[in-house]
Amino acid sequence: MVDIQWTLHGREFANCNCAYGCPCQFNALPTHGHCSAVVGMQIDTGHHGDTSLDGLRIAGVFSWPGPIHLGNGQAFPIVDQRADDAQRGAILRIMSGQDTKPGATMFNVFASMLSKVHDPVFTDIDFEVDVKARRARLKVAGYIDQRGEPIVNPVTGAEYRGAIVLDGGFEYTRAEMGRGWSKTQGPIALELADSYGQFADLHLCQDGIIR
Repeated sequence: MVDIQWTLHGREFANCNCAYGCPCQFNALPTHGHCSAVVGMQIDTGHHGDTSLDGLRIAGVFSWPGPIHLGNGQAFPIVDQRADDAQRGAILRIMSGQDTKPGATMFNVFASMLSKVHDPVFTDIDFEVDVKARRARLKVAGYIDQRGEPIVNPVTGAEYRGAIVLDGGFEYTRAEMGRGWSKTQGPIALELADSYGQFADLHLCQDGIIR
């Protein structure tokens, strides 16, 4: 049993290097044999023990040389500079998969597949996401420049709407499908273009998704 109780209610946009739909969502191998991703999250309400996390933002850059389940990945965590010392410590514990039932959240699963976690940066995170509209923007000066958009029909140019629904997931129950562009600098340099993007509402706690 986990001693510390925490919750996180918010929204995210994630852009990885896979093709639209991302086979990893269905226990298949990644499109290009390896995984790289850039993620932004807005915590609307949340807490870790007695520490409030309301209104804070987090971001991360991730890279694995092969499929995630083979490990040896690296991560670069970024935390809202507005967070005080207690909030910073709480967020980093959640992001690193601590105080969580094993395998219950993406934080815990991904953390178990890392061999290198770069020192976190505490800075301004400019993040906007509209899950229903499938649009997002993430800018972290000196580190991340990202945008998310709807998929469009290549013939008509009309916006395409699709979603992934997972009954037994560890991140979301429903994610709106889109596409994204991400360019990162710093300890993990990536450049993703017109690749998989997901927009999702998050409702998580130490035991997994709050249903």
